[in-house]
Amino acid sequence: MKFALVNPNWDFSGSTYFGCRDPHYPLELLFAFDKIIEDGHEPMLVDAQTDNLTTEETKRRVDAFAPDFLVIPTAPSYLFWRCPPPEVRIPKEWFAQLGGKAVKVAIGPHTSATPAAAIRKMGCDVGLRGEPDQTIPELASKGWADIVGCCWRDESGMHVAPGLGVTDMKSLKALTFENYNVEAHKHRHHVFWGEGHGAELEFARGCPWSCTFCNKTLFRNKFRERDVDAVLAEVDRVIARGVDYIYFIDEIFGVGKNVRRLLEGIAERNVNIGFQTRIDLWDEETLDLLGRARCISMECGIESITEEGRDELNKNCKMNTDRISELLIYAKQRIHWVQANLILTEKDNKEEIRRWQDHLKAHGVWVSEPVPMFPFPGSPLYVQLFGNPDDDAWERAHRYYTKTFSDKGYSDIQEQKPATLEDLECAC
Repeated sequence: MKFALVNPNWDFSGSTYFGCRDPHYPLELLFAFDKIIEDGHEPMLVDAQTDNLTTEETKRRVDAFAPDFLVIPTAPSYLFWRCPPPEVRIPKEWFAQLGGKAVKVAIGPHTSATPAAAIRKMGCDVGLRGEPDQTIPELASKGWADIVGCCWRDESGMHVAPGLGVTDMKSLKALTFENYNVEAHKHRHHVFWGEGHGAELEFARGCPWSCTFCNKTLFRNKFRERDVDAVLAEVDRVIARGVDYIYFIDEIFGVGKNVRRLLEGIAERNVNIGFQTRIDLWDEETLDLLGRARCISMECGIESITEEGRDELNKNCKMNTDRISELLIYAKQRIHWVQANLILTEKDNKEEIRRWQDHLKAHGVWVSEPVPMFPFPGSPLYVQLFGNPDDDAWERAHRYYTKTFSDKGYSDIQEQKPATLEDLECAC
């Protein structure tokens, strides 16, 4: 059977979305592409964002392929599943405009948290909960009731599965990128200077911590590593296509027993890297290794400058603030861009935050302004505030967020006057 995998040309106008707006590799679709072939079926991938395609241009490609299944994610790349746009305006619009006879399949944080509501809103047939790399091809060969996390509607009503897809990361072979326009994707994620040719790869998925704010309980939750040789093969393949910077999309880069071997392999290659991590995973010796591996961008989630604040966010950080500061400054002496991220909490004094920011900035470490937390329906914070998510979860979270922070202020990378979720989703 034939699967059309489509990454829409995203538009975030009016959204509270605060992720990066540039195109990123749709790794969830690239891994599914290879799994579809392994299962004996035929895939087609269209990245309409990287190739800057309209719905009309994409529809012509999809119609020519005549798929049995049309798959569209509800968030732009695995990288942003944990902080997606709350609205499903864009996938809803793309399902409607691509149309056709194919079974319409949605994947992403919305189908994972509120599958029935997501299916109804987007007018699709199937919503897959959890990670879809391996469950997408199963739609062609299994009864849907036998697929973990498969939800669908038919003439008898809505069928919601309680389970969540969890991918066997060791089964994800090295991507060849023969099906992807590597040359067109220039964006270097979280690099703010100079020029170059970027790419995104994935070494590990999930995180062993359970921070209150993190939207990962329904996907990318359990920590798992890929095979180091498979990832290094991908590194070599993108370098051969002109890439000189790789951002690892891992939730928390640096956990796991094989990351040192990966970094030593990268150190032998002519490529720079960046990632998001926790500074308490590193010490002087491993920060030296990052320097040798040409790490140029290191984003560290500190969240709170006090131990009480970090405890409230369930960071489970065993390091005190002085040691955190010391390691951030040591890292900056080896890595061009070191960033410390803060979250807006009631535990931190604004004057103390300012002094900590000034101290680190004097040593070249960039410290964010504390950002407001969105209670994503897949986060522990949502459950603490509202209980388990129901069909109205995204609307409830959005109303809470805009009501709480419209006066206190949003992040400077967000829309300052976001539209309501209802208005956004009715606009398409």
